[in-house]
Amino acid sequence: MALTTTVVEGLDAYRIGPKIRELRTRKRMGLVELGAHAGLSAALLSKIERGKMYPTLPTLLRVSLVFSVGLDYFFADDVPDVSVVRRRDRIRLPDNPRADKAMYIFESLDFPVTERRFNAYYAEFRSVPVDDVRLHEHDGDELIFVLEGTLGLYVRDQETVLKDGDSVYFNASLTHGYRRIGRKTCRALVVTMP
Repeated sequence: MALTTTVVEGLDAYRIGPKIRELRTRKRMGLVELGAHAGLSAALLSKIERGKMYPTLPTLLRVSLVFSVGLDYFFADDVPDVSVVRRRDRIRLPDNPRADKAMYIFESLDFPVTERRFNAYYAEFRSVPVDDVRLHEHDGDELIFVLEGTLGLYVRDQETVLKDGDSVYFNASLTHGYRRIGRKTCRALVVTMP
């Protein structure tokens, strides 16, 4: 279905493609990497960024989740000075799309803020054998403060045990992973800085 000039001009006014490109380049992320995280092709993302195609809302939501921003980021003009995230409104980000297979779930505490200097998450960890810990890495630094339970942090082929009240700061470009140790619920505050 062809779009009318009025519709095209209305969509162009939101600058959705350039906003996606800006988020992506700020994170130093390529189209292929963004596509892998969002489950979309690099070719599709390229067309959207160049204004050759307009994303559907589900497509735009996939992109927004990668960058921990709400859909309103693409449609709002003003960014508030104070941004409150209610517990019921947190965006849940499991490490695996299948919730029953997730080793941990992060909930974004700051997703409405677009010009963040850091990312903050409330995290819940599941119990798995140390050999099953899923390892990952990302740019920047990471701070973990254990709120409850016992957390196993796996870095450099070694597991460090953290109990409630313990914290750790490390270079997140080191391959790392997490797991709950024991039966008690394990929750933490996780802060990452690019």
